[in-house]
Amino acid sequence: MTKLFTIAKNTFIETIRQPVYAIIIIAALLLFFVSPSISMYTLDDDNKLLRELGLSTLFITSLFIAIFSASGAVAEEIENKTIMTVLSKPVQRPIFILAKFLGVTGAVAMAHYICTIALIMAIRNGVLENVDSTNDYTVLATAGTILVLTCLLTAFFNYTYDWKATSTAMVLLAGLGTIALIFLIFFDRDWKFNPANNNINAVDTYGSVLLFLAAVIIAALAVALSCRFNIVVTLSACVGVFLLGLVSDWAFGTLAKTHLWAKICYFALPNLQVFWISDAIFEGSTLPVKYVLITAIYAICYAGGILALAVALFQRRQVG
Repeated sequence: MTKLFTIAKNTFIETIRQPVYAIIIIAALLLFFVSPSISMYTLDDDNKLLRELGLSTLFITSLFIAIFSASGAVAEEIENKTIMTVLSKPVQRPIFILAKFLGVTGAVAMAHYICTIALIMAIRNGVLENVDSTNDYTVLATAGTILVLTCLLTAFFNYTYDWKATSTAMVLLAGLGTIALIFLIFFDRDWKFNPANNNINAVDTYGSVLLFLAAVIIAALAVALSCRFNIVVTLSACVGVFLLGLVSDWAFGTLAKTHLWAKICYFALPNLQVFWISDAIFEGSTLPVKYVLITAIYAICYAGGILALAVALFQRRQVG
């Protein structure tokens, strides 16, 4: 367990220090910021489109962070031969793969959490659907305070203690974002203590949890592919599985009863549509907790199967 924890911790720290990690999160935050303005031209339910855009941004962000993080954690170590330093110690290969997966999953979880806070803020602010609508200045002021404090504290710790700027900023965003989220839960748009009218919907939170479970599956797949292929092949394969997983019911489910190849593809590929609740979002909609639990079991079983395949692929992999 000590070896597992040590390798997982090092993988997590190395992942959040990568510039691409911060770039993807910053790009996602910018999309969350402009999404209320983009969503106001539907001539229908603008806030539904805002939720759909937010969940789509969250899904794509977690997907690419999982792919790049897993590829950097395994494939680059094999190419640079730094993996020999670890495997020359008494570290079993299954422990190495599992630790890498846990470290990558931790990094994906932190990025997903930061983006979820931004999503909740964007949904709470809402879309200015008519001339009488106003922005939620409680949300805007809270978000601005987080960004300013993050920049100031990151510059201070980087200058004083020589801490890595990207990783420090991401950790600060997660910590300050938690404080901001708690504040927004209890205070309404008029700066009054009113938890019953905070405009934060549980469905959005459940949707974020489901998308994180899908990201865990993609992270496990990326780790498995990284054991044998480089980052380009891993990226292409994961994006392909991602797209096929979203249309699995339509592409293979309808043909599974009559064609053997469709049945094999339907059961082999992850059905990512079960994690996507955008089609079920409407005013006053609810999502049963039982559905979230069943989907979580499905994700854990599928990720466990992929990790077993990853161990098998890596067991005879020549790294010297």
